[in-house]
Amino acid sequence: MSYVMYKISNSGWIEVITGPMYCGKSEELIRRVRRVKIAKQKVKVFKPLIDDRYSKSDVVSHSGDSIEAISVDHPEEIIKRLDNSIDVVGIDEIQFFSDEIIDICEKMANDGIRVILAGLDRDFRGEPFGPVPELLARAEYVDKLHAICVICGNPATRTQRLINGRPASYDDPVILVGASEVYEARCRKCHQVIKGVK
Repeated sequence: MSYVMYKISNSGWIEVITGPMYCGKSEELIRRVRRVKIAKQKVKVFKPLIDDRYSKSDVVSHSGDSIEAISVDHPEEIIKRLDNSIDVVGIDEIQFFSDEIIDICEKMANDGIRVILAGLDRDFRGEPFGPVPELLARAEYVDKLHAICVICGNPATRTQRLINGRPASYDDPVILVGASEVYEARCRKCHQVIKGVK
């Protein structure tokens, strides 16, 4: 990780923490936000309203780590909640936002804000998820984390969705908020999707 990410400057940038479920994305976002606070920088953290698995108001990692956040339904609400004192913005579960979040993140970075994003890079089908691919292309810094495949123990890069213990169908809805009761981390070889009609 570059020392530049912790340097105080007037230049904004975008950094993305990505990977499958259970790789520690939210945990890393929380760690970075805590370091920002130690540096006495002003930070606001946001999360999508749809993500209420562990808390309606906090970003919570699967390991139970948490940090205060503001739940928003639409990306433009983020801009409305900022003022000129904000140095850093953190956003968790970025994949759940509409593509409008891309321009919002660019605006914040152009305005001198460090923008820290965390979210899934692929959906349960193994395909690029929402605005994340575009954000990865625009980001100055990208960290792609890996989990551990629950089947074979290899590095996991995919999120396996299970319905009643069986792999989900390709035709199932892309967004289904859940945790260990619905999702597992899997490697490329062990990841399964029941093919439907495209």
